[in-house]
Amino acid sequence: MPCILAAGKGGFFFGPHGVQSTVNEILSFPVEDEIGTGVEPDENRLLSSVRGGDRHAAEQLAERTYRTIYASLFKLCGGDRDLAADLTQETYQRAWSALAQFRGGSRFSTWLYRIAYTTFLNHVRRPSRLVPMDEKVVLSARDPGEDAEVVLSSEQEAGRLRRAVLQLPEELRFTVSAHFWAGLPVKEIAGLERVTSAAIRKRLKKAFLILETSLEENRS
Repeated sequence: MPCILAAGKGGFFFGPHGVQSTVNEILSFPVEDEIGTGVEPDENRLLSSVRGGDRHAAEQLAERTYRTIYASLFKLCGGDRDLAADLTQETYQRAWSALAQFRGGSRFSTWLYRIAYTTFLNHVRRPSRLVPMDEKVVLSARDPGEDAEVVLSSEQEAGRLRRAVLQLPEELRFTVSAHFWAGLPVKEIAGLERVTSAAIRKRLKKAFLILETSLEENRS
């Protein structure tokens, strides 16, 4: 039975569902509108300290956000740990240089993800570093007893999914990766994109329908 794209709180996964069932699962993904936007008081204090040259405050902010930024870049990079680490480092360098431009309209982690996403796009667009989008996909450790054919199939599905996401139109690609790969709430993405939460939900629905079609066509 083919594995079709589905969505869960932790991100994308694959399961033995029919297309219509999968679309319904995707569209019923629980958005977290109750999470507010804006900088939290403690975060505001740290940001002020960083602007004043406080290295310890910068380290605290980095510790709070590193895991999310690295994990999202890891997924964007197709499981390339070294590349994800390099781009994460570059993301923070860009963030500290541009900190004066951060006005606090969103959480620092949300603003930081936009920089990480742009850093990734800049990387794949560099002529000297062009790498096929279907390169290796490194998955987490699996049960040694799991059938090798099942593992290979799962890796192939993950690669197809990533390629399909990266081929989405820009606004859909950013919205999907921000929500599912960086865990940003709909309201946060809406604030960053300067649109309504309803507009972000529409983007997600449109993106998932495109992804379903793309994955089905590539599998046939």
